[in-house]
This record gives sequence, structure tokens and C-alpha cells, in this order.
Amino acid sequence: MLVSQSDIAAFCRILRDGGKKVVFTNGCFDILHAGHVRYLEQARSFGDVLVLGLNTDASVRANKGDSRPINGELDRAAVVGALRAVDCVVLFGEKTAETIIEKVRPDVYVKGGDYTLETLPEAKIVAGYGGRVELVPFLTGHSTSKVIEKIQEGEAH
Repeated sequence: MLVSQSDIAAFCRILRDGGKKVVFTNGCFDILHAGHVRYLEQARSFGDVLVLGLNTDASVRANKGDSRPINGELDRAAVVGALRAVDCVVLFGEKTAETIIEKVRPDVYVKGGDYTLETLPEAKIVAGYGGRVELVPFLTGHSTSKVIEKIQEGEAH
């Protein structure tokens, strides 16, 4: 389910008022692969509801370059939102997820193991209201960039 930025704070407040532990993660999720699925399943395991912040097309370009995204934001939202682990998707256009985290105020914020608490600008916000940050390892050998490289080299499996 796609929830607007204007509705996400109230949506998450209702969930928490109902006793649900809200987990949040974010990313581009451009070409979905097994690493993404495993990561999202791990993220969901930290609570009752997983809210996924999805970078808009403009935000992906700012983070990854002009050749990305491969898939548009509404297509990416539909695909990732169809996964069992993901309860709702909210689009955000900033380079980092700080603004959307202020709205969601997750009990647990999950990011991939390529980050540290020191390199994650959102960590201070989450700690500031008493939330927790979890860093989970990526599935080795799985990345959208590697998938794109294999396609370009004609080696996709």
C-alpha cells in the first residue's frame, strides 16, 4: 500500500496506538533481487509493521547518477509493496531519509551493513526520540549495480 507523506505520520501513530512496533527502512529498490527480499524480511523481523521509504526518481538520480533509476518510482513502489514483508511504502525525494523519519518516528530504523552509526545521519534523529537503529548485513554478491553490469555484459541469469 502506498501512503502519502502527508498521511504517513498519522498512519504510524495509529499503528503505535494499537500496540504495533513500527520498523522503517529506506532505499531505491530499483531492480529487485534476492538480496533486497532477504534484507526486507530481516527488517520486518524487528517489529510488527514495516514501512519502506522509497526514493523518488529524482532522489535516485541524485544518489546514483543520471542512468538510474531503471524502473520508475510508481513501478518500484508496486513491486516492493507486493512483498509479504512490506506493509506500506512512502515516497520521499530528499537525499537522505531524515525528513521522512521525523514523520514516521519508527521504533526501529534498519539499514544495510555498509553503514555505521557514525555514517548514518538518520541515527541521531532516531536516538533522539528513543528509537533503535539496527544494521543488517547484505546478502553477499547481490546488488542492483552488479545486476545491471551482468545485463550489460550479456551474462544475466
